[in-house]
Amino acid sequence: MVHRHARTARRAGLGALGALSALVLAALPANAGAEPAPTAGPVPGAAQTLGADRPSPQLLSALQRDLKLTPAQASERLVNEAEAGTRAGRLRNALGERFAGAWVRGTTAKELTVATTDSDDVPVIEAEGATAMVVKRPLAELTAAKEKLDAAAGRVKTLETPVWYVDVAKNRVMVQATSLAAGAAFIKAAGLQAEDVGIRATKDRPRLLKDITGGDAFYINDSARCSVGFSVTKGAQPGFVTAGHCGRAGDTTTGYDRTAQGSFQASTFPGEDMAWVATNAQWTPTPGVKAQDSQEVQVTGSVQALVGASVCRSGSTTGWHCGTIQQHDTSVTYPEGRVDGLTRTTVCAEPGDSGGPYLAGSQAQGVTSGGSGDCTAGGTTYYQPVNAILGDFGLTLTTAAAQATSPAPQDGTTQQWTEGRVYEAGTTVVRDGVRYQCLQTHQAQSTWAPAGTPALWQRL
Repeated sequence: MVHRHARTARRAGLGALGALSALVLAALPANAGAEPAPTAGPVPGAAQTLGADRPSPQLLSALQRDLKLTPAQASERLVNEAEAGTRAGRLRNALGERFAGAWVRGTTAKELTVATTDSDDVPVIEAEGATAMVVKRPLAELTAAKEKLDAAAGRVKTLETPVWYVDVAKNRVMVQATSLAAGAAFIKAAGLQAEDVGIRATKDRPRLLKDITGGDAFYINDSARCSVGFSVTKGAQPGFVTAGHCGRAGDTTTGYDRTAQGSFQASTFPGEDMAWVATNAQWTPTPGVKAQDSQEVQVTGSVQALVGASVCRSGSTTGWHCGTIQQHDTSVTYPEGRVDGLTRTTVCAEPGDSGGPYLAGSQAQGVTSGGSGDCTAGGTTYYQPVNAILGDFGLTLTTAAAQATSPAPQDGTTQQWTEGRVYEAGTTVVRDGVRYQCLQTHQAQSTWAPAGTPALWQRL
């Protein structure tokens, strides 16, 4: 795994870096009974609502370097990605059980593709300015197939089939295996047919990048080092999130300067790769994430990005690097155990970057888990979605746009829109007597009430 430390607020520069918000599967099928007609064309103001039109210089610089973009292309890409997320959410809600996924592509992410299982939906998709793709399997079917692989992984060893995921662009579930025979055996154990699952044979094996070196860091039990992800609060208690493999509940931490910092309150690994640390009064949570040249990017929310969108990572070994999202809801088998629900990216990472934050624009995406390759030859890296961390541990992400509030219970029964609750795409809420449907997975903030945030909510 990769370890990266959050810079604690250094008065006049001291402050704990961190925030959490786990990513859940971007393309969850909408309720088949709710099929509101979409409004033609991009939603006005969607990008401005999410702050994509005001990127930091550090973000633009890294996108230019890692995605080989000009300054104008980098700026245009961020705006296009933000608008695409809103349009994809509206189409997800409109298509319901026929929805088969959405992704962006192109140098500036100008092309949004939305898949459906019904050719009659093509005009509806094109009316939203998206490219339609008619496919065989709805997203719900793909997700069900992956869940069978998840269940099989509890019965058979998966060291020779370390990665499996839903590939929405290919409309199929994929298994990464060390050989075709190993992949075929895993598929058979799951009770799936060979034609239902693709196999990618490769000798690459994801591993936890444990060797922590350089950059801002925090220390666990005065020995191991990891990286801070994002600042969070739980009620009045400040802290930060990081990777679960970095420490266990009860482990103590010291900051980058070796002064007392806090302790792990909860940690899950394997299964998931998430943890949070409660900090003492000397450490102040901030929305900052370390970028290039000791600069910071300010986190403004946790809106989950689409497949194909650009994403940047900060780590104590390799610093600030960018790439694109390949798949959500990926299962990975490390030598230490299996982790489900990760997001697969083209961002490079090396030992020492674990636990560090991933951002899409100014939106928190997750914390670094592990991967393969390096930042010289390139590689594949996985992150634990932050919205899942926030929901599981009852945490509130520290952002530049909102005051910290206590999150609402994540029991799935609340119908009233509530600050602090993590809402998944397709969820229906009531606010001031009006019903709205969620377009993009995110944690609710006071400044993002449904009526004023068309990028995130559709009025029904």
